[in-house]
Amino acid sequence: MNARLTICRTATAIGLALAAAPYAASAQEAAPTAEKSDGTALVLPTVTVVDTAEEELKQAPGVSIITAEEIARRPPANDLSEVIRRMPGVNLTGNSSSGQYGNNRQIDLRGMGPENTLILIDGKPVASRNSVRFGRSGERNTRGDSNWVPAEQVERIEVIRGPAAARYGSGASGGVVNIITRPPTDTLAGSVTLFTNQPESGDEGDSRRIGFTLSGPLMEALSFRLYGNYNKTDGDDPDINRDASGAAGAANPPAGREGVENKDIDGLLRWQMTPAQVLEAEAGYSRQGNIYAGDRALGGTDSTIISDLADKGAETNVMKRTTASLTHKGDWERATSRLMFQYEHTDNTRLQEGLAGGGEGNINTTSNFVTSKLKNYIASGELNIPLTVPVDMMLTTGVEWRREELNDPFSMSQAVSQGSIPGIDNTGRSGKADADTSAVFAEANIAVTDRLMLTPGVRFDHHTQFGDNWSPSLNASYDVFDGLQVKGGIARAFKAPNLYQSNPNYLYYTRGNGCPLAYQNLGGGCYIQGNDALDAETSLNKEIGLVYDRDGWAASATYFHNDYEDRIQAGMVPVGLIPSTRARIFKWENVPKAVVAGWEGNVLVPVLETLSFNTNFTYMTESKNKDTGEPLSIIPEYTINSTLDWQATDQLTLLLSMTHYGKQEPRRLNSRGGAATGAELDERGAYTLFGVNASYEFNDSYRLAAGISNLFDRRLYRLDTQSGAGANTYNEPGRAYTLSLTASF
Repeated sequence: MNARLTICRTATAIGLALAAAPYAASAQEAAPTAEKSDGTALVLPTVTVVDTAEEELKQAPGVSIITAEEIARRPPANDLSEVIRRMPGVNLTGNSSSGQYGNNRQIDLRGMGPENTLILIDGKPVASRNSVRFGRSGERNTRGDSNWVPAEQVERIEVIRGPAAARYGSGASGGVVNIITRPPTDTLAGSVTLFTNQPESGDEGDSRRIGFTLSGPLMEALSFRLYGNYNKTDGDDPDINRDASGAAGAANPPAGREGVENKDIDGLLRWQMTPAQVLEAEAGYSRQGNIYAGDRALGGTDSTIISDLADKGAETNVMKRTTASLTHKGDWERATSRLMFQYEHTDNTRLQEGLAGGGEGNINTTSNFVTSKLKNYIASGELNIPLTVPVDMMLTTGVEWRREELNDPFSMSQAVSQGSIPGIDNTGRSGKADADTSAVFAEANIAVTDRLMLTPGVRFDHHTQFGDNWSPSLNASYDVFDGLQVKGGIARAFKAPNLYQSNPNYLYYTRGNGCPLAYQNLGGGCYIQGNDALDAETSLNKEIGLVYDRDGWAASATYFHNDYEDRIQAGMVPVGLIPSTRARIFKWENVPKAVVAGWEGNVLVPVLETLSFNTNFTYMTESKNKDTGEPLSIIPEYTINSTLDWQATDQLTLLLSMTHYGKQEPRRLNSRGGAATGAELDERGAYTLFGVNASYEFNDSYRLAAGISNLFDRRLYRLDTQSGAGANTYNEPGRAYTLSLTASF
């Protein structure tokens, strides 16, 4: 729905509406009246306002909303990314195009890569993945941050792509995924959900999940919400890719998907201090432990340690996330406000992984666990004020402060064998790094005419290490006629270097074979060092589209184009030399230019009153480093998602789904800068997946859902640990059966 002009009786009513229902997109028109002392009617001047700029931006063509009902009809086996991937502009990819950790697939918006996707939970940034070491290929051995909220607790998910996401600051160049949880209820209510996903193949891991939620009033002005979740997804068999990859009997084959065990608990208290002011306090704890399937970054194909751990399905890494937040929402008659403070603490504990040579990123011990600790502090506030001069608008002003504190001693422990690197100690370097970011922003939603809405904005960030960054934006919406709109936007987005890339104490070492071809080993190997003189990554994001929505029919087509500058990668040109060993020194560096462009769209057809057909598509026309021509992500050339949704009876819903992925092209250069050859150039061909789901509500208390994914059992295999098999870097699981039962009161 489009955000439109709302005529309210009084400014107080405006504020209450915005505070109590900030996501409402329309309201009634009213003529405010009063009475003179003589009893005759007095017409008061109307106050014309618009929704906030944030809400208007959520109507942009690059925004998709996933409802709780849609999730219930096709629940994910484990991770919300399985649901989010079905939106236009969304893919799942590894952290880079290297093929390392290829089955750790994360949300990639418009081909900008997972590191440029900002995950929010109820508008609060999530940054636990930043506690995982950032490898020289651009990889993190992480599942990402989309699995901290159980599916049954989601109210909706907002997927915000393109210029509309620039308002959220660092890390949103690709876009934002905002996971909105269910609020407390007015009456005591609760539910318990049981879920299972059973693959047909015994080589693939199955899932079991149980979750509960309980909410309601504690007293007149105080309510609560509590939810908990336990989910276990087993890892794939360690030999799942052996035949397809041709791995010899003594060698470890490319790993399949590792498993994960989730434990979540979260509680929220809401105090309705006055009719117009709310205070919320929330605290949560989550634990994610993996079930190892044999993954590693580079070589070690005959490693006994890797094979033993994989055979046992050992827990080799654990992420513990603790959060606490305090939020105040207020109405001040002619203004509304929101203040928030959040603390996030992540302990990332894992078996030691190599820092040098062919063992880089590979587990090299069965008992020595190391821990990195990440603390994030966030404080923010914003004020929304309706204005009528010079035109009707809603002005938003705000401030934000973030602090990151990382302590990862093991990742800083790579020694300099002989000689020294200027500015750092050979051994005993501190594992601590921190950064502060302060920001102010202003934006306005302006009703220029009854057809034209403009949403300008600007954000200024100051980073304690990398200085100042301006993020101006302009979005617009024009009603051509009833039901048809032209929408577009342009914005400058940015991402500050992470705490590994920017830390001079952070060293990687290759003994020789990993040195760039243009600067080969001189006898002492090559070091890659963190760089505190980097520039922030920036992108100029643009989109223009047509949107039609009338009488149940809907369609859209959007063109997007991102000019990406100063992307950070491990350097390919040496900046120094250790004389005693002739070891070359490289640093993280900024790559001048890259480009991402493509088309998105959707069509919704109400075939019958109870039957609808919905299709969305993504077509990537460009995704490359302009200097090398290399892709930024290994993603399909195009993706089509289609569903046929039939409300067969008041109780029974049937859903037929299809997803078609176009071909995926690999990198043309290997990690050393040389031309890829042989199987390194193999494409992953186009493929199609079908599914069927049914949901039946027995009554208000019981709901049963069942489904079959990958109906025609189109299985794909990972053919190499890195990019040795081109784009064939991940597994696509085969046919599986799902069943869930929810009991509620």
